[in-house]
Amino acid sequence: MPARPFLFSESQAGCFHVVNRIYDRRYLLDREGKDLLLKLVRAYEDVCGVEVLTFCIMDNHFHLLVRVPHRPEGFDVPLEVVVARLDRALGVESAALMHRNLEFWRSTKNESAIEEWRRRQVERMFSLSEFMKAVQLRFSRWYNRKAGRKGTLWEGRYTSVIVEEEERALRTMAAYIDLNPVRAGMVADPADYCWSGYSEAMAGKARSRRGLVRIVGQMAWPRATAAEARPWGTAAFPASVERRALVFYRAILGGQGAERKREDGTVVRRGLSEKVREKLTTPNERRLAAEVLTRRVRHFTRGVVFGGRAMIDQWFESNRQVVQGRSRTERKRGAKSLGRPALRGLYALRDVK
Repeated sequence: MPARPFLFSESQAGCFHVVNRIYDRRYLLDREGKDLLLKLVRAYEDVCGVEVLTFCIMDNHFHLLVRVPHRPEGFDVPLEVVVARLDRALGVESAALMHRNLEFWRSTKNESAIEEWRRRQVERMFSLSEFMKAVQLRFSRWYNRKAGRKGTLWEGRYTSVIVEEEERALRTMAAYIDLNPVRAGMVADPADYCWSGYSEAMAGKARSRRGLVRIVGQMAWPRATAAEARPWGTAAFPASVERRALVFYRAILGGQGAERKREDGTVVRRGLSEKVREKLTTPNERRLAAEVLTRRVRHFTRGVVFGGRAMIDQWFESNRQVVQGRSRTERKRGAKSLGRPALRGLYALRDVK
């Protein structure tokens, strides 16, 4: 079990680089597994009240840059919010069990049991260990059921490094995480790897773009409003600030992504090609906008069905039996918005990376 961070006596508040690996470092995380692991990270991010600034899910391990806020004095969450968040995080069977228990307590007028359960869920918040425990346990159960296996899936609980909540430290660690697929020789451009925070930001995902704004800090803001940098808890930032953060972060990736060679020319550490480095380190918001749209379109193949809302809703109703998980019975509509003004009126069956 990881030791309690030594900088904090009664709280796990702070920023952490978290890593864990599959046992024996086996390459077990395929596309389906990576998708689910990311879904669980995002769901328990809400359940536990933490913030994932960036991430990278590889074939046999994952990296997360997580910020755990201090618990506000008198903090509380109403029952309906707790239940809604857990509904998004739990599997079908666990969610059904939760609702059966709540309904039983209501039918027996045992309000004290409901309140005790709600209080325990709130107490789990603002805890790195609770967040990681929930994500890894849920994923292990899913994988073991799918693979017909038992036992541990991860090398251990996890390892974590405290990262100073300061711009230079956050930028350096974030770039290290997002460059992992390049270092591993999996892609030439970090934006080409779907399961990373930078790739999601390039594809227009709101959470990943917020994470980059907070990582970059003051450089993302016009000088007159730089004091507003990194306002934790903010749900959205101006589009201009998100663009500036993306431009600046690309320059960081280009700077840190250089290939390392020995004097004899032997490559010690893979890196970005000169062409990709030049693209990332040359600020050009117009070219960036075009690339962002291209990235968005490139990921459409992951949407399964692509087109107008009516067509996708009709397809969904006619083919519910092939949809997996809770969506088969509980999902109301098939069409999901692509979420960008340039693509207004277009939808996909599932979220486009």
